[in-house]
Amino acid sequence: MIRKRPASERGHADHGWLDTHYSFSFADYHDPEHMGFRALRVLNEDTIEAGRGFPPHGHRDMEILTYVLEGALEHRDSTGNGSVLRPGDVQRMTAGRGIRHSERNPAPGESLHLLQIWILPSEPGLTPGYEEKHFPAGERRGRLRLLATPGGEDGSLDIHQDVRVSAGLLEPGESVVHPLAPGRHLWVQVARGDVLANGEALGRGDGAAVSEETSVTLSAQTSAEILVFDLA
Repeated sequence: MIRKRPASERGHADHGWLDTHYSFSFADYHDPEHMGFRALRVLNEDTIEAGRGFPPHGHRDMEILTYVLEGALEHRDSTGNGSVLRPGDVQRMTAGRGIRHSERNPAPGESLHLLQIWILPSEPGLTPGYEEKHFPAGERRGRLRLLATPGGEDGSLDIHQDVRVSAGLLEPGESVVHPLAPGRHLWVQVARGDVLANGEALGRGDGAAVSEETSVTLSAQTSAEILVFDLA
């Protein structure tokens, strides 16, 4: 069963410096039909104007992934980490028992476009932590490259939940097949382009919840960038 979440039906807020779309309920947007999917709680698509961003603020008990699509992201947090991430870079922040951080667009004249992802952790009160890695386009081209797994499988980020996050870059006519083990579920998010998911058409910003399938075939109709979440 594949249940499409059209981009046009997502929550939306335009704060001037921040234009954001919510796949699931977040901030002032509340939809009881879309409170998350399995352990995937937040999936926001943010566009942040040059020189602007989120001032220091706190989080608890959440695994936070940031996937940069365009531009640059400057990160600072209360554990002493600081860096600038660009496309191909992915960060994992374990909020655990409490962490403060800021995120901003430091690039003059250039918008920042990213996906902000929150995943419920396997247990509360974890030690706060931070990790980032670069995943070259060549490693994601024509395949699904693991970005985050429990234990950091195949050089992925180490995430504290039974979820496997992958990303792929597909050219028109290319396909990838993701097998689905019994009892597992999939969320597919299209960051760019157009794909078919077992024949279901998905465009830019669309998502899809997949359950009770043995596999999902993702076929690119145009040049596409996709994220896949394999969840318990």
